[in-house]
Amino acid sequence: MNIQHKNGDTKGEFYIEKNDKSLAKITYSKLGNTQLIVDHTEVSDEFKGQNIGRKLVEHIVDYARKNGKRLIPLCPFAKSIIERDETLQDVVKR
Repeated sequence: MNIQHKNGDTKGEFYIEKNDKSLAKITYSKLGNTQLIVDHTEVSDEFKGQNIGRKLVEHIVDYARKNGKRLIPLCPFAKSIIERDETLQDVVKR
């Protein structure tokens, strides 16, 4: 499974698509040069129960680590995954 990245001037997303159809994504907005607001996570029924949403959250956490960014998880799903796993909390803005 290949997680792809769209990185625009003010927004971005990590996503999985098949046959040009979006099957899962996590979106963010940029706040300055150092923070990303995680605002939405979406997974199609095709991927339900496969922990794809969690994989997307882990992916954006890794991206934040590698790029010196802090996350502000406004998306309830992403926030709950991060709050339940201490290994994902190091990049969260406090």
